[in-house]
Amino acid sequence: MPIQDKQNDYLNLLNDLKIDCTNCSGLCCVALYCSKVDGFPENKEAGIPCQHLQSNFQCDMHQDLSRKNMKGCMTYECFGAGQKVTQMYGLDHTWQTHPQQRQHIFETFLVVFQLHQMLWYLIQASTLDACAKFKQEIARLIEEATTLTTKKPYTLLSYDIDHYRNQVNKILKCIIEQISKSSNNQNKMYLGKSFKGKNLDHQDFSMSLLIAANLENCSLRGTNFLSADLRDANFKNTDLRESLFLTQMQINSAKGNHNTLLPSYLTQPCTWL
Repeated sequence: MPIQDKQNDYLNLLNDLKIDCTNCSGLCCVALYCSKVDGFPENKEAGIPCQHLQSNFQCDMHQDLSRKNMKGCMTYECFGAGQKVTQMYGLDHTWQTHPQQRQHIFETFLVVFQLHQMLWYLIQASTLDACAKFKQEIARLIEEATTLTTKKPYTLLSYDIDHYRNQVNKILKCIIEQISKSSNNQNKMYLGKSFKGKNLDHQDFSMSLLIAANLENCSLRGTNFLSADLRDANFKNTDLRESLFLTQMQINSAKGNHNTLLPSYLTQPCTWL
């Protein structure tokens, strides 16, 4: 396949990694542990349905999440794993209709979530010109994950996802070293720090704690945010279009406004005014 065609396929695949709650059986509202401290309605054990999940798999307080400050619900994204797993089993074969298989379904959801999250990062890595020497390995890893998610659920559950994750982490580490100014920077604690107006191009913020940090009006071209904690980070009046490894979940947890510019594959949260 020509390189450009393959790249277009990868970008189209990003759309499959976006949430579609209307075609999901409410898996994130059942399969996951939730805590009020993290902005969810209640303390809930994994495998127990949220009290607000209706029989049609919709949330009965969805319209009030912002008013009630349910940040956990507003932030969470499953990378499309919910609708993917629901499709695998079928809407006539859910954790509700087949309770004896609910644990099997939940475990499949967790595996697909991890695969989709890694796919998100790999696809973004594939777009970087500086990473040309890694493109063959990136393509192999993308192919492995996308093929796997078309298999039967029992195949997924027997898959060695830890081995796959190690391969992905290894190549992402190499890429970060290639593209970042400060890949060896050991300081990852930036809680509440003000960077307002600074040039942070190509800085490595991977795995950093940027909670409530002020990045307003910063230059962030090629800046790496892989797995950074961006809760309440201020991106008002900031251009993020060339920032790297951002996810919708990170953006949902941050603060911005109508002047915040995002990459085309991310959506501006409705809470940004």
